[in-house]
Amino acid sequence: MLVVLQLLLLLCVGSSTVNINVQIPELEKLQQMEEKIQTLQETLNKVLSEHEARKIAFSAGLLASGSKYIGPFDDAWKTLVYKKVYSNIGNAYDSNTGIFTAPVKGAYYFGFYIHTRAKINLGAGLFKNDVPQCSVFSAKPTVQSNASNGVVLTLEPGDQVHIKLWKYAQVYDDKSSYTSFSGFLLFPL
Repeated sequence: MLVVLQLLLLLCVGSSTVNINVQIPELEKLQQMEEKIQTLQETLNKVLSEHEARKIAFSAGLLASGSKYIGPFDDAWKTLVYKKVYSNIGNAYDSNTGIFTAPVKGAYYFGFYIHTRAKINLGAGLFKNDVPQCSVFSAKPTVQSNASNGVVLTLEPGDQVHIKLWKYAQVYDDKSSYTSFSGFLLFPL
């Protein structure tokens, strides 16, 4: 290719007095610059792609519509499936299962809010890979009750986080989204 460029240069100048030795280093410099620009472009594309993958946040209310009490269950804890998705940047939250799956290693914040009526146990916990991390509880409150909790967790890709309703507990939700679950990536590790 270098020879072709040199011949084109000779034809364009129209003179046989062009010093080819002077032109070769200039062409080599241009080729090196082109290679550096291509490497920089590839690096920029990779950085932008990684930055885009780190945009992770979700927030969801328990019910998509209507109002409902969920629980109590007397056989086991039940995963709450939050259907009213306000945001799901990065698509890491699955509104069919109620489970958040970490796409990248990092420090994440999760918070949840629970509401129940009077004289019914309020109890729920946040789980990482089916291991309890933090919980809320109120034993048969005399009036309607709310509780919330939050935690920062270090997650690996594929780790799962969800909220479970305790056995013998109940939650309530309606269009006001008293019962909700949110989380976001603080920073990658």
